[in-house]
Amino acid sequence: MPLPAPSIETEPFWAAVQERRLEMPSCVACGRFAFPPSVACPRCAASDWVWIPLSGRGRVYSFTVYHRVYHPAFAGKVPYVVAVIALEEGPRLISNVVGVPPDEMRCEMPVTVVYEEVRDGYLIPKFTRD
Repeated sequence: MPLPAPSIETEPFWAAVQERRLEMPSCVACGRFAFPPSVACPRCAASDWVWIPLSGRGRVYSFTVYHRVYHPAFAGKVPYVVAVIALEEGPRLISNVVGVPPDEMRCEMPVTVVYEEVRDGYLIPKFTRD
């Protein structure tokens, strides 16, 4: 299974995930969440961030079901769901929805973060029906 390659901007996100916490950066100047993290706020161009703990709860905003194998590591997982999750606090995150048959997926379905070990103890945030 391929692992993320954290950058300077995303390292705090992945470090929190390894502790089973979901956190995202919020601009100190305007309060907007920015994910994926960047050097400057997309709203006000400020560059000071604070990492905010999130509840891990949200709703499926949009989704697609993958029926093709685009990477050998996913060969045993098709079909699988890739979704945009609208978190309670406002930001959106792209992830997988697990434990829900693809034909039962619905937009607005409430979901909660789960942490899946993918390789060598490394955790990835995924979501499941709430």
